[in-house]
Amino acid sequence: MKTLKLTFICLFTSLFVSANVSKIEKDALIALYNSTQGTQWNTTWDLNTPVSTWHGVTVKNDKVVSINLFRNNLKGSLPQELGNLKYIQGINLGFNKIEGNLPTSLFNLKELKSLQLFVNSLDGNIPSEIGQLENLEVLELFSNTFTGDIPATIGNLKNLKVLVLGSNFLTGNIPTEISALNNLEVLSLIDNKLEGQIPSELGDLVNLKELVIGSNALTGNLPSELTNLTNLETIIVSGNQLNNDIASIVKSNPGEIQMKLHFATDTALATEED
Repeated sequence: MKTLKLTFICLFTSLFVSANVSKIEKDALIALYNSTQGTQWNTTWDLNTPVSTWHGVTVKNDKVVSINLFRNNLKGSLPQELGNLKYIQGINLGFNKIEGNLPTSLFNLKELKSLQLFVNSLDGNIPSEIGQLENLEVLELFSNTFTGDIPATIGNLKNLKVLVLGSNFLTGNIPTEISALNNLEVLSLIDNKLEGQIPSELGDLVNLKELVIGSNALTGNLPSELTNLTNLETIIVSGNQLNNDIASIVKSNPGEIQMKLHFATDTALATEED
């Protein structure tokens, strides 16, 4: 009987230990906690309890697969240790007070599908290494203070469906490499300092439903290739320096947008011929 009890205790202990995430992943979460004033969060963590019980942390098969600390009063910077969460698929730290640059280790997270860091105070460039996150489907970095160009490597993110970089201080041209994002449904670059012409290659984004590029310094004509976007439901291009413009249309019938795009581009073409 004693042997049976001892066997049961050993088995129970083994199961309990295996139910914990690895030390390196736990340490990465604690680094985030410490670097963003975890004791002051709206909902904080009890570091003495299992990681699976921590607010906003999802654990599957003993691996941390997502963090959702949306609007939780995080203040500070993102630690390099985040790059040790190698199984993570989703990060949502939106609506906080996070500052500083994106840690380079972030781009080692090869399983990442969703990166949402919107409405913070992050700054610096969007690194070209962003193109290493080839499983990414959602990238939302809007309402920060990012500067510099949109990296051309964004075109490597072939699984991307949502790209929202609005309300930053991004400069340069809209990279033509975005046209390689065949699965893209939402493209929002509104309220930056982008210049140059709207790339005709955007007409290749046949799955696009939202094109929001207003309030920049874009010039030239609306490309006639935009009429290829037959799934478009929302278009906002106003607030630029375009030769031809259309009124903003939000969540409308794609047919209405097609009609207005055809009219705008045909009018511009006729003007050029005159």
